[in-house]
Amino acid sequence: MEISLKYLPGGRAVASGNVMAQSDLDLKEAVLKEDLKFYFMNPCEKYRARHQIPWKLALQILKILMVTTQLIFFGLSNQLVVSFKEENTIAFKHLFLKGYSGVDEDDYSCSIYTQQDAYDSIFYVIDQYRQLKNLSLGTLGYEHEGSGLKICKQQYKKGTMLTSNDTLNIDVSTETECIFLKPQELAGKNAELKLNSSFFNLEFYRLIQVEISFKLKGIALQTIHARELPDCYAFQNTITFNNRAHSGKIKIYFDSDTDIQECKDWHIFSSVLQKNTQYILVFDGFVILSCFASLILCTRSIVLALRLQKRFVNFFLEKYKRHVCHADRLEFINGWYVLVIISDVMTIIGSILKMEIKAKNLTSYDVCSILLGTSTLFVWVGVIRYLGYFQTYNVLILTMQASLPKVLRFCCCAGMIYLGYTFCGWIVLGPYHEKFEDLNTVAECLFSLVNGDDMFATFAQIQQKSMLVWVFSRLYLYSFISLFIYMILSLFIALITDSYDTIKKYQQSGFPVTDLHEFLKDHGSVRYGKEQTSMPFICCCRRQQSDDNLILIN
Repeated sequence: MEISLKYLPGGRAVASGNVMAQSDLDLKEAVLKEDLKFYFMNPCEKYRARHQIPWKLALQILKILMVTTQLIFFGLSNQLVVSFKEENTIAFKHLFLKGYSGVDEDDYSCSIYTQQDAYDSIFYVIDQYRQLKNLSLGTLGYEHEGSGLKICKQQYKKGTMLTSNDTLNIDVSTETECIFLKPQELAGKNAELKLNSSFFNLEFYRLIQVEISFKLKGIALQTIHARELPDCYAFQNTITFNNRAHSGKIKIYFDSDTDIQECKDWHIFSSVLQKNTQYILVFDGFVILSCFASLILCTRSIVLALRLQKRFVNFFLEKYKRHVCHADRLEFINGWYVLVIISDVMTIIGSILKMEIKAKNLTSYDVCSILLGTSTLFVWVGVIRYLGYFQTYNVLILTMQASLPKVLRFCCCAGMIYLGYTFCGWIVLGPYHEKFEDLNTVAECLFSLVNGDDMFATFAQIQQKSMLVWVFSRLYLYSFISLFIYMILSLFIALITDSYDTIKKYQQSGFPVTDLHEFLKDHGSVRYGKEQTSMPFICCCRRQQSDDNLILIN
């Protein structure tokens, strides 16, 4: 045999090399198929196959409980902050707005109609500010000794106006004049001189607005009952007497901008508050650690998936001399892991902000609320991934995935019609209907009509001052409701129903076979480990063999 190999031409040696190369290629293919099959298993199957403990699954369950608990604690704390702001705003309106009824008239708080009412309202604010400590029921005070009222009036430059002769001679350029009144000055003997100065002689025909601004401070003591350290607040209040329309009606706007500040010097004689704060900080630390571990595990899984994708692409190119399609490449990118990573990053940042807020080093409640709220939303949405291991729930997920592209394209077309109705309703019905006064309100009104809300009220509230506009409003509303409810909304539902029927058909007759499915088809008989291996409670649910064609759907 050795002699034949020695004297024969090189053809036999080349053939032997081809056999060895083919054997290596087959071995590589078998190993790749095993790795692919294992990658597309669910956590329970991976445990039965290689006894790999589903750490990510256990960590996600633990993280759901911890993140939700953290959000509840923060929500209760944030609720105290919001209620304190709202109650103080209401108190300010009753303190500084003369004749305030307790309910805002519109987007403004109240209105006045005579010159005497205007003077009385302005001097009422000044007098109430001077007596604040004797009037307020809350823990309010002036910002500091040098603080006070800043009163500015904006008006057109000098001119004359004779309404009887329809004569107007006025300079449209504006001028602004301001005066600053400190609490000490208002309490002194010279207060009456300042209040009787020429500054308060208002020429209403050229007056645009009067703006009164002042800053107050307060302390929220109600947090102590919730075993939390109190917050210090700074209220920047602005009262605006708006006369821009010169219609005989001055609208009074009250705006309060609240800023939470760190209390500079506070002493609370209670160890319970400090211990409670420390416990919450420790719990937030554990949340950060769990999210960091989840972030590492999910990032590692994505990196390994990309490596496996590269192996499959290279092998497919080497053996079959063609590239893998884009759909098969996407099978390796698990969108749920990406969602978990985003959620973990937002939770870590939000938890750090929450710890700083709890320690009274930061006051960014809004930013922290957005981060923690969105991250909790993503965490609970991620639960759908594990429900997808069951065929009944998987139908919902697959239907959403299949219908999403068609729904988005359909919404783009329907959105153009919706925008057309929005602009048309705003420009035509805006002067006659409160729900069409601005674009944002029009969009909200039309969306509520699509959902069948407030239909009669929208029809009934149109003012019948113009018969032409009234007739147009009927045509406008009837056409919009008929078009969107009976046609567009029905087509929208039909798109989703069609996707659902397609998925049900695929589950009965089989999904379309791609290169990746075909590559793994002859490997379906491979079994790992023992089928009867027990698993903790979560893995007692066995996936049916009829669901094998659903494995590759991420």
